[in-house]
Amino acid sequence: MRREGPGAASAPTPSPSLSVEPLRTEFEFELPRGYVDESGTVHRNGAMRLATARDELVPLRDVRVRENPAYLSVVLLGRVITRLGTLANVHDGTVENMFASDLAFLQDFYRQINAEGHTRAAVACPHCEESFEVELAGSRLGES
Repeated sequence: MRREGPGAASAPTPSPSLSVEPLRTEFEFELPRGYVDESGTVHRNGAMRLATARDELVPLRDVRVRENPAYLSVVLLGRVITRLGTLANVHDGTVENMFASDLAFLQDFYRQINAEGHTRAAVACPHCEESFEVELAGSRLGES
């Protein structure tokens, strides 16, 4: 029996469709110089995933990090880089053998995606002082 009038149960009102972007957990990048493997192949394009609390805690138990805290970023990047060129596996040994400019790029990229949640940076033109954003993912040194 269907009730009508005050106090009658009514069907829930459909909520308007919300436009929510899905959470991005992996970000593409292009190294400024590129990692050179044992055979001389240069690997530039890769992907990095968002870090978890475990990613930041596990390296603290690593003997190399305890002996040299600067090694923390090498171990951490080895955990979060999911792909680099055609390499089958990326690990801290891979990161350890990168050029310093690529390591610096990856450290900045890590901070950008994990602290700010995106790969855009606000900049200003040095000539006209106009502000705009640049995309860091996939960019190469000297390009904007």
